[in-house]
Amino acid sequence: MDDIQERYEALLLPSAALINDLAQIDGDIMLLGVGGKMGPAMARVLHQAIQKGGFDKDVIGVSRFSEPGLQEELNRMGIETIAADLLNDEQLMQLPEVKNVIYLAGTKFGTTGKESFTWAMNAYLPGRVAYKFRNSRIVVFSTGNVYPLTPVICGGATEEQNPEPVGEYAQSCLGRERIFQYSSLKYNTPVLIFRLNYANDTSYGVLLEIAKSVAAGTPIDLTMGNVNVIWQGDANEIAIRSLLHCETGGKLLNVTGPEILSVRWIARKFGELFNKAPVFTGEEEPTALLSNAAECCRLFGYPKVSVMEAIEVIAAWIQQGKKTIHKETHFQERKGQF
Repeated sequence: MDDIQERYEALLLPSAALINDLAQIDGDIMLLGVGGKMGPAMARVLHQAIQKGGFDKDVIGVSRFSEPGLQEELNRMGIETIAADLLNDEQLMQLPEVKNVIYLAGTKFGTTGKESFTWAMNAYLPGRVAYKFRNSRIVVFSTGNVYPLTPVICGGATEEQNPEPVGEYAQSCLGRERIFQYSSLKYNTPVLIFRLNYANDTSYGVLLEIAKSVAAGTPIDLTMGNVNVIWQGDANEIAIRSLLHCETGGKLLNVTGPEILSVRWIARKFGELFNKAPVFTGEEEPTALLSNAAECCRLFGYPKVSVMEAIEVIAAWIQQGKKTIHKETHFQERKGQF
């Protein structure tokens, strides 16, 4: 195994804080939508933490498993898997009852032109899932896109900010939140709404997109001049630990890094590592899609992987030609068209 692979693998290991919190979470944990970008790594770190802690609980991953080999890979790790289409009500209702659910299912990419499917996944399905798992704790993945663009100088939207989603994707995500909140009150289900932006790994994310642009000499649009980012491994651990903070009515939680980062600064850092000057277009607007992560840091502490470490690992990953996936974040989108 080469050095960058070893360094990357080390960043995926479960923290002591995760293992300590798992000791307080009773029952098995089901990941709905485990086949997405974050699900496989979340299942892995959760299973490793359970093993290290010696806990008597199972990890169950549910997905359509459209990616060849993923189900078998998870099974080899010791993770129980169930192939199911969550939009198929019969298959959904046949899933086993569990005490803890992390809801990762949803759609974003290709929303334009497939609006009805987007609403079905992001607003209709949550009602069926909330009913099926009304006796569980549920961490619901959402997005900072439910917030409006806010002035950079204000430090990002807090959980008290009224949602003002732009475009049908963001509107459907607010619909997901509202349905889970309604169901939480109706069934007295503890829920946490996990407003994430933006998770980053070596294979995808805002940092990787900027890095690729720098390496290729592609102009980087500075109109959305500032972003929040968090390492995927940190976001995954926070999601699992959030099971301890679910509340009836739905606790809102912004999940991202504590910094408001300049896109220009990120690009220049990659430029230093690549020995290549980034190319820019446009000028920074005074507003951006930003979340304030103060509450998240209060509950879980600061992320263990710093922005600079993430940048260094991603740069080395690109330089060595390692595998990435082609799912853009569209972080520069200002009109809600995904």
